[in-house]
Amino acid sequence: MSIFKKLVYLLAVNLILMSCTGNREKNQTAAKDGETETARIVGKEISYQTDSDHMIGYIAYNSALKEKRPGILVVHEWWGHNDYARKRAEMLAELGYVALAVDMYGNGKQADHPQDAQKFAMSVMGNMESAKARFSQAINTLKADPHVDPEHIGAIGYCFGGSVVLSMANAGYDLDAVAAFHSGVQLPIMPGANTINARILVCNGADDPMITSDQVAAYKAALEKAGVDYRYISYEGAVHAFTNPEADKLGEKFELPLAYNEEADKASWEEMKKMLEEVFESKSFL
Repeated sequence: MSIFKKLVYLLAVNLILMSCTGNREKNQTAAKDGETETARIVGKEISYQTDSDHMIGYIAYNSALKEKRPGILVVHEWWGHNDYARKRAEMLAELGYVALAVDMYGNGKQADHPQDAQKFAMSVMGNMESAKARFSQAINTLKADPHVDPEHIGAIGYCFGGSVVLSMANAGYDLDAVAAFHSGVQLPIMPGANTINARILVCNGADDPMITSDQVAAYKAALEKAGVDYRYISYEGAVHAFTNPEADKLGEKFELPLAYNEEADKASWEEMKKMLEEVFESKSFL
C-alpha cells in the first residue's frame, strides 16, 4: 500500500471514530411485527435548574422511534448521579421509553464515602420543599423533551432514589407508574388518602437489615388504607443494593451490608417492565 493510500485509510478510520464520540449512542436490532428495525440509543448530558439550584442530568432515548413516547425519571442511589443511574436510563430507552437520570443533589455532586452520601441524602430528605422543587423541575425538563409525550410520565429509583420517588408519589405528583428498588419505606411523606395517582411497585431484599419488618408493615398498611394499586416484593437472600453490580466491592470497602444479587436484579427489572407495559399499553404506546 502506498504512503498516500495509507494516509487516506487512516483519515477514514479517524473520521469513523470521531463520528462515534460526543453523545453516547449505540445500535441495536430488534424484531417487531416480523420486521427488523434498528434501535439507536442516544444518551446525552443536559443541564436544568430550579430558582436556586443547578442540576446535571442525562437523557436517553431511541432515535429510531418517531412518535412521542412515555417519559421515565430515574433517581440515583445515595452515591449521587453516576454512571449506574445513566446505565439504567439507557436500559429504559432500549425498552422504548425516554428516560431522564436526574440529579437530586445539584451540580452533579457524587459521594466517595458513605458519610458524604448520608449527608447529601439527608440534605434532600430533610428539606422536602427543596426536594419537591428539584423533582418538579426534573419532570418539567423531561416533559419538555420533544421525544416525550408529556401526559404519560413514570419514575423509578434506587436506594435513596427509591425513597424519593415513593415520597413524591405520596405527595400527589401526576405519575402513572413508580418503581422503587432496595428502597427505604419509612418515608418523609407517607401514603395518604386521595393523594397517590401512580401504580406502585416496591422491590426490596428480604434480608436487607436496613429495612425492618415493622417499617414494611406500616408502609403496606398506609398504602392499603389509601386504596393504592401496589405490589410489594421481597426477594429471599437479597440484601441492600442488590441491583448494583458494584455493591459487593462497595460493601467490602466500607464494611456495609451491600451485595449484588443477579437473580433478584433480573427478576425485579422484569417486574418493572411488566408494570410499565401494563400501564402504558392501555395508552396505546407499547
